[in-house]
Amino acid sequence: MTRAWILPTLFVLCGSVVATGLVFRGKPGAAAALLLAFVLLAGVNSPLIFPRSIGALEAQRRSAVDGRPVVFWRSGCKYCLRLRIRLGRSARQLHWVDIWRDPAGAAAVRAANDGNETVPTVVVAGRPHVNPDPEWVRQQLSHSM
Repeated sequence: MTRAWILPTLFVLCGSVVATGLVFRGKPGAAAALLLAFVLLAGVNSPLIFPRSIGALEAQRRSAVDGRPVVFWRSGCKYCLRLRIRLGRSARQLHWVDIWRDPAGAAAVRAANDGNETVPTVVVAGRPHVNPDPEWVRQQLSHSM
């Protein structure tokens, strides 16, 4: 769980250090703007922007019942973020598994990707798809309902 917060924490800490330097140089406006940018960057890369993650086994069980795709992701991944943002509200209908929080999820991704933890990996009807087009994922979601 803590691994998912390392990148956002580093963004906030680095932004704070740089902003403090700007304040001491007499540029409080620039410091505030820069700190705000770093905080926003931290928020975008945090687990907060993604729907609540569940375990891989639970996601697979739910997917078998409702037919919805399972998305394996990790924080800090720009492709995961792109998928999440482009899916919009429909992202909440998918089953999300954070591979940094769930060892079984990381193992499932490695099994699907020749030992690599390549994300996002979307599993639809038991078949993994690595970094699929968000529009394709949206279509798969509409087929499952």
